Order: sequence, then C-alpha cells, then structure tokens
Amino acid sequence: MNTSRRHLLGALAISGTAIGATRLAAAAPASLELQALKKDTDIACLYHCDFGDPNRFSQMLTNMNNHLSVYDFDTMRVKLVMVVHGAGLKFFLADRSGTPWEKDTIDEDLFKRAEGLAKFGVEAYLCKITYQRNKIDLGKTRDASFLKFVPSGVATVAELQSKGYAYLKSG
Repeated sequence: MNTSRRHLLGALAISGTAIGATRLAAAAPASLELQALKKDTDIACLYHCDFGDPNRFSQMLTNMNNHLSVYDFDTMRVKLVMVVHGAGLKFFLADRSGTPWEKDTIDEDLFKRAEGLAKFGVEAYLCKITYQRNKIDLGKTRDASFLKFVPSGVATVAELQSKGYAYLKSG
C-alpha cells in the first residue's frame, strides 16, 4: 500500500470516529429546566413512575395507551408524560452495569411499547438526582428523542401539577 493511500485510509478512520463520537454526543437526551415545562393541550396528565416492578410498568403503559385511545391518539387534544425517578429509571437505561439494577432482567418489549407511545407525543422525564445519587452516568441512557432529563423527578411532578397536569400513578 502506498503512503498516500495509507494516509487517506487513516484520515477516513479518524473522521469516521469523530463523526461517530459526534453522533453519540448528539444522541443524548435533552435536558429540560422546570420553567420550560408547559401545558399546551386542554387534557394533560403526568404518570408518576418511581417503581421498578416490570408488571406495574407494563400496566402503566397499557393505561397510557388506553388514555390516548379515548382521544383518538390526537396530540392536539391530549398530552401525556411520564415522570421517572428511583427504580423506574431502570426501564430507560441501555446499560445497567454498575447500577442497583444490573442483575435485573428487563423485557425489551417494555421499552418498545414506551417508544410506541412516543409517536403520540408521550415524553419521559428522567430525574437527574436519581442518576447522581446512584452514580449512574447519563450516557447509560437509551438513545430516544422522547427521553428528557429533568433536574428532579419530584419537583417535576409538582411543577407539572401547578401548571394544570392531572396526576396518575398506576398499580
């Protein structure tokens, strides 16, 4: 292999790595401040997810789907969000190694169902305090645009309620 070809291949490898790193950095969920949370629809509801029981999480997803179905899945009429903290966070991690839930087995269909709800405007607000207290790197979070980091799960619950969101807890 001649020198110029070797340089070209090396440059391509480096640029590919840089593009990949940029893509990973861009893929991280956005962070929201509490003041940015708004109620844009007449019907808005938060589902509080601070539990790690997969059956209960599945029930919550079913409840959310049923809730949306009553409004014909119309994002102009209804907005649903999940506020996630504590053990509920495990359902949104791509990598659970080094977390309190690293030995838990989680059915991948649960996350796929949550992603399916996102097509109808559902967002999941993930508590940064839970990450900090459990020493979990934010980079362990799944790559999905419906996931958003918030400063505190419980403060987000209160903020959304003060802005007119109804409160539901499944289970």
